[in-house]
Amino acid sequence: MQTRNPILRRQSQAVGFHEPTGAAVGGAPTSGGTGSPTPESLQQMFDAPPAPGALTIGDVIVKTGILFVLLLITAVIGWQAIGTPLGWIVAAGAIVGLILGFVNALKREVSPPLVMAYALAQGLFIGGISKLYNDTYAASGEYDGTPIVQQAVLGTLVAFAVMLVLYRTRIIKVTGRFMKIMMVAMISYLVIALISLVAQLFGVGGGWGFYGVGGLGILLCMAGVALASLSLALDFEAITQSIAAGLPERESWRMGFALMVTLIWLYLEILRLLAILNRR
Repeated sequence: MQTRNPILRRQSQAVGFHEPTGAAVGGAPTSGGTGSPTPESLQQMFDAPPAPGALTIGDVIVKTGILFVLLLITAVIGWQAIGTPLGWIVAAGAIVGLILGFVNALKREVSPPLVMAYALAQGLFIGGISKLYNDTYAASGEYDGTPIVQQAVLGTLVAFAVMLVLYRTRIIKVTGRFMKIMMVAMISYLVIALISLVAQLFGVGGGWGFYGVGGLGILLCMAGVALASLSLALDFEAITQSIAAGLPERESWRMGFALMVTLIWLYLEILRLLAILNRR
């Protein structure tokens, strides 16, 4: 089963990898020959000693942790820059992050320096946009003692943990049908978001676009949170299959990058949902 995640799909193409269709690592059976591992094969995979230089779950965790530390460092800078003459670096971080995101997603060979540069650039943007949301929230008079950014961070962590549990227990199974539905849903959501951006320029929804139009805006935000959360299952599946295939350790940077992209998307969707709910 080939992943629909464009970032992790590039990783599989780089090494000529195709997911197994009948057995996982160590000969453990997979579910129905679809390439989706059973709980038993997952546990066997994580317990088995890795081949020298082969990818492990520890590699993915370490690289992902490094990327988020870098993001947090520049997020502090972006947060402090808002309202100062250095506020332009937030917009610069957004533009550079977008460019590096496409570059890293399309590169056949993963480049750790470029992946880390992406984390640094996105940190500036995340810190700045979080400060803007936080200031708007506080100015609305709805402050209840819990900063909106803290709520969004907590919501992101909870969503990540829930999706990981649902994936590991196979309550959510990443099948070919699931991936096709997700692809259609994400493309549809992207089209709506782009149209909303154009509408926003004309003042629709009080400057929020479709997201500020009554109940429709709430539904769109909830759809964004749901899609971003479910996208984590696609990342988990691609990482699981890559480890089972014995890909090189260097690919852990690509997987950390893919997880970061999804988690940033999820955080921004939750942040926007909280802001609109409090605005109402």
